[in-house]
Amino acid sequence: MSAAPSLLSPPCATAPGWLWRALRHRSFVIGAALSLLLAAAAMLSLVWTPWSPYEMNLPAKLQPPTGAHWLGTDAFGRDVASLLLVGARNSLLVGVIAVGIGLGLGTALGLLAAARRGWVEELIMRLADFSFAFPAIILAIMLTAVFGAGVVNSIIAIGIFNVPIFTRVTRASANAVWSREYILAARACGKGSWRITLEHVLPNILSVLIVQVSLRFAIAILAEAALSYLGLGTQPPQPSWGRMLSEAQERMFQAPLLAVWPGLAIALVVLGLNLLGDGLRDLLDPRLARKR
Repeated sequence: MSAAPSLLSPPCATAPGWLWRALRHRSFVIGAALSLLLAAAAMLSLVWTPWSPYEMNLPAKLQPPTGAHWLGTDAFGRDVASLLLVGARNSLLVGVIAVGIGLGLGTALGLLAAARRGWVEELIMRLADFSFAFPAIILAIMLTAVFGAGVVNSIIAIGIFNVPIFTRVTRASANAVWSREYILAARACGKGSWRITLEHVLPNILSVLIVQVSLRFAIAILAEAALSYLGLGTQPPQPSWGRMLSEAQERMFQAPLLAVWPGLAIALVVLGLNLLGDGLRDLLDPRLARKR
């Protein structure tokens, strides 16, 4: 028996047709453009930056934007544009790994809860509720107290915080699929719970997970910036948008642009990822697609 068509993606949607609707969706286009800008900045920093982000030049500190330093220099004479480019790479790395942890563990637990039900579902959901008592920042503080500050602890804290969110989303979406008629037909054909989960349930909730990934990615980048701002995230000499904001706070009257550039970068990336998530939700939901 072949897998049923997705309930959460537009029926009979061809790739050209979906692309045409996507290009007409304003939120999706703006969000995709801003998200691609983040990815492009991160990839560019791997091969080129205007200056070395680790090289200090104290005689050139706190310079305004010039032809040599497009966005000026910080209190140590480092090029701000180079720091932003490498900071984009670090933010992208933290977001990918942290959201990957939440997606992998949370999806597995949510599918297990929907497939087994009973005490298994109850145990998983109560553990998810319990984990909500420890936000990413609180968990990062606890990990820092035991293991010390660092980007690895930030990734672990943000990843663990994402697990119960993906668990609840997956379980709710999977329960809706398990009540469909073709699931009963699959059971009548002798398929077991795990085969039904992999062949029918998971493909039908992928669109929901894709939307959730884009939204949680924005939260992960914001959380990484907050942890770095507090000194719990990315440590020197690695550049970080959050730490750039923290360092700029002491020199707001001397060089206010030092706070503007990383703050603007964080705002644009979070805005782009949220718009991308909203656009994907509209495009992948057949009910919203038909309204359009």
